[in-house]
Amino acid sequence: MADLPTITASRIAELLERTPRSSFVAGRFLGGTASLDVLDPATGRALTQVVDADAPAVGLKALDAAVDVQEDWAATTPRQRSEILRRAYDLCHERADDLALLMTLEMGKPLAEAYGEVTYGAEFLRWFSEEAVRLPGRFRHAPAADEAILTVARPVGPTLLITPWNFPLSMGTRKIAPALAAGCTVVLKPAQKTPLTSLLLMEILAEAGVPAGVVNCVVSSDSKGLSSTLMSDPRLRKVSFTGSTPVGRTLLAQASEHVLKASMELGGNAPFLVLPSADVETAVKAAMLGKFRNNGEACTAANRFYVHSSLAEEFTARLAEETAKLQVGPGIAPGTTMGPMIDAAALEKIEDLVADAVDRGARVLVGGRRPAPASLAAGGSASTDSTDSSDSSSSDGGYFYEPTVLTDVPRAARVNREEIFGPVAPIIVLDDIDEMVAAANDTEFGLMAYVAGEDLGEVTDVAGRIESGMVAVNIGVASDPSAPFGGVKESGLGREGSHEGITEFLEMTYVRLPL
Repeated sequence: MADLPTITASRIAELLERTPRSSFVAGRFLGGTASLDVLDPATGRALTQVVDADAPAVGLKALDAAVDVQEDWAATTPRQRSEILRRAYDLCHERADDLALLMTLEMGKPLAEAYGEVTYGAEFLRWFSEEAVRLPGRFRHAPAADEAILTVARPVGPTLLITPWNFPLSMGTRKIAPALAAGCTVVLKPAQKTPLTSLLLMEILAEAGVPAGVVNCVVSSDSKGLSSTLMSDPRLRKVSFTGSTPVGRTLLAQASEHVLKASMELGGNAPFLVLPSADVETAVKAAMLGKFRNNGEACTAANRFYVHSSLAEEFTARLAEETAKLQVGPGIAPGTTMGPMIDAAALEKIEDLVADAVDRGARVLVGGRRPAPASLAAGGSASTDSTDSSDSSSSDGGYFYEPTVLTDVPRAARVNREEIFGPVAPIIVLDDIDEMVAAANDTEFGLMAYVAGEDLGEVTDVAGRIESGMVAVNIGVASDPSAPFGGVKESGLGREGSHEGITEFLEMTYVRLPL
């Protein structure tokens, strides 16, 4: 976005004052005493407080509301549902300034990227407004009888949607839009760290015409209490979760009690393969997006760089050069291209992973530390000086970490096995394409993979052998509302977006008819 608005303290205060701060159930915000801090990761201080709902009690009220209107919502025509979702799409764009600023404040991403998420998140509302009028179904003659086979898609019923903090708007719309398009009612559980964007989305959906009770939102620090209460209730018929694989395993076990339909978008450990035929400039451009977009805090972020030895020196030097240009600072600051990590625990994990790699022999080419406050005040760029700076801290207690490139990373380093979820690019040099593919597949995860190469045969062969739900070739961002998003192995079950996304909220009924 070329011309970003100037953000003032009065603008922030005004937005926070009018943003809802309590759970949304049966068409209204419940109110109450706000006691749960929503932190600004750029300062470590509270932006505001929201009402911390009693998860079992408010969750049941939300499920009651969803169940009460499920039959009526399912009975609305697809065109009615479509038009409501399209109005919500338009309203998101009308409220883009508010949505983008809230996301930057509570999550930390640069403001320009937050505007990009408004566009991306709103597109799910438009895409599924179009899918609502194209629900699957068919009619055909039975092969061996004078009878007909009719299949009809029906909404699965009330759903629990659990979203993460890293994409506060689009993770909500990616689940809510297909659920509503299919005729399902919803209880949304947004992440405790980033509830404000979801609450503003509730306001937008109500204004768009979503009837009371069709979409509900429970804000609570007790995620386990909410999920266990609702998933033990036989009236709930589906759960959709985006988050870590360990939590996903727990939810799948709980879902088995009532055989709930489940969609799981779980952890990632995305490999980025730079093949012998790669164009280095194209590969570096893709790598910068694939690694550092959204502060590196994305399940699709490139986590491990396997570079063919014939290009390793050139690729590594260019990636380090481009990484050093990134500007570290608060997301609302002009020129910022790398914001803070979400919280202290995330920052400490990144530090531990880098320290482990260095202890095992890796070298820090760029970054590798928390930036000094002075560099943040000046806009902050990643430092090429890897000397110790343990006495430096982030401005005002914010959770900043310099964009980092590591080389000579051994295969045994934890960064090869664990999801970094931060701005660290570990480079592993390999001599053989088969070895690169084997290394890419040597993980329990299989969500996203990146391949850089110019030889079509080489690229298609490698892409076909990588165990991943998604593969991006020579590009750093593959997510698209019109494409199926999801992983294999322990990265999840089901798909979001595209035509497949709405089927996750449908059941097929087969009817046998005489002709």
